[in-house]
Amino acid sequence: MRYMMLIYSHESPQERTPEESQQIMERHWAVINDATRRGVLHGCEPLAPTSTATTVRIQNGKAMMTDGPFAETKEQLAGYYIIDCKDLDEALEWAARIPVCCRGREGCVEVRPMPGLPAREPAAVGAAAQNHNG
Repeated sequence: MRYMMLIYSHESPQERTPEESQQIMERHWAVINDATRRGVLHGCEPLAPTSTATTVRIQNGKAMMTDGPFAETKEQLAGYYIIDCKDLDEALEWAARIPVCCRGREGCVEVRPMPGLPAREPAAVGAAAQNHNG
């Protein structure tokens, strides 16, 4: 099963030496390279700061856009990894290796299973495409 590892970190900048920043990147590359070598990495990306985010809410059937993230929190979503694991224990082992101090102070990694979408009947897929296009 694939697991998404959501990296949360404080966005407040913390003074780091170039060597400290390099060490953090090397820790990320160690996880990325190991997961790639094992064939279990499905993706990973850092996210731009929350100041670049736009939240879309549907109210009374209309899309309303708001600058910024959805919730006020101490830690912001900074990036993610998607890794194929045999079980939650393996996913937690991977998550423990992911650095969480990229955007600022220490943070956390939220681990969530990705069960996938339920299969659809071929006729239902064709009807949905027809309704969407026509």
